[in-house]
Amino acid sequence: MKDTSFLIRNAAAIMTGLPGAQARHPGPDLRVANGVISAIGRLLPEPGERVVDATDCVIYPSWVNTHHHLFQSLLKGDPGGINLSLTPWLGATPYRYRPKFDEDLFRVAVRIGLVELVRSGCGTVADHNYLYYPGMPYDTSAILFEEAEALGLRFILCRGGATQTRQLEADLPASLRAETLEGYLADMERLVQRYHDPAPDAMRRIVMAPTTALYSMSPAQLRETAAVARKLGIRLHSHLSETVEYQNAAHASHGCRPVEFVGEHGWLGPDVWFAHLVKLDPEEINLLGRTGTGIAHCPQSNGRLGSGIAPIRELEAAGVPVSIGVDGAASNEAADMISETHAAWLLQRARVGQQAQAAHRGGSFEGGADAASVEDVVRWGTTGGARVLGLEALDGLRPGCAADLAIWSLDDPRYFGLHDPAIGPVASGGRPRLRNLFVGGRMIVEDDYIPGVDIWRLASQARAATARLMGS
Repeated sequence: MKDTSFLIRNAAAIMTGLPGAQARHPGPDLRVANGVISAIGRLLPEPGERVVDATDCVIYPSWVNTHHHLFQSLLKGDPGGINLSLTPWLGATPYRYRPKFDEDLFRVAVRIGLVELVRSGCGTVADHNYLYYPGMPYDTSAILFEEAEALGLRFILCRGGATQTRQLEADLPASLRAETLEGYLADMERLVQRYHDPAPDAMRRIVMAPTTALYSMSPAQLRETAAVARKLGIRLHSHLSETVEYQNAAHASHGCRPVEFVGEHGWLGPDVWFAHLVKLDPEEINLLGRTGTGIAHCPQSNGRLGSGIAPIRELEAAGVPVSIGVDGAASNEAADMISETHAAWLLQRARVGQQAQAAHRGGSFEGGADAASVEDVVRWGTTGGARVLGLEALDGLRPGCAADLAIWSLDDPRYFGLHDPAIGPVASGGRPRLRNLFVGGRMIVEDDYIPGVDIWRLASQARAATARLMGS
């Protein structure tokens, strides 16, 4: 559908992504005018208006994925790393295969990851790409934007990279060698000039994102990147406190906690968000909250690597903006937003329930079933993501906001018998059939089909690419 004005009728339920009593709207109809939601309620078609039938379907905002590594889409289930925790896994899988990527393999990986996300109802993707090195013969940044544009997605490039390594450069293949700070910042300026759009409904953004704040740059360089980012008017992103090794490293090298370290170098504030934040002291949670620094919560990757469960309930209570990211498929194996939000819903409950103690040991509660509602998770995965990315136009399903929304058909037996259809996509898991997906009012999925995408051809390309990686 090229027309960005239409009427959606007869939805069984509408989740808005908004907080509190606004989390649901009775609908059952929603009107879009020129890519913007103009009305929700009981509406009648206007003369000549296109109508989209949502009978027995539920409407969600499209998901906003705030942390991914799309190149890892060809690294799922690597036997060499499947049972390793983060630090040994990095060497066993992503860094072992990284030198084997060329332009064709990178493009196939990106396409797989983006198609996987689209099929889970995701309309906005922030990719933390760190596949850069001096003298690189192809432009990974351009490929990412090209592939996202071909699918009609909003795309935020978190430009990763490192100016230092934990090995001698002479021992590394070219594709693992560090960049200079001058080269890194020069490319950041190039990318901002070419792609960055500061508009609240931007389709393209650039983010300053050294791969790992604690390891990838010196403290002075970290401070300089923060200053340059703010001069350029862009946001900041990195990994932090994923495992106890971050605590060990910060204490050993800097005599402080990880969050304190980044704060001393300009890396806290409402224009900053970090992936993971699993291992935090109470003082760090308070510091993140006071500064309005956000989180990309990645529950499946954190579980798969045995890192733990981020304290989302405590973080949000402290004032931390919460969003959800799928992380790389090499530490996830199912890098889509439906399975990620399902995991977020379950694991926050499990985390609180794990803390329960018997009454004779001083316990006062049985479990953690109130730790996260489906409405909470929808908010984190949609408007929460828009908030950390600064996309103010994606502020839920309400008049005046961009028409980024998914229509889900719960016609699989997995969803039969639901008393409350609204919670189905998150609570029941699986993958409901995606009746439609709209981004800015443009239809990019219709009847579970992505125009221009041959899934069987993509599967064949994926098999060939995986065989190349494993055999090379």
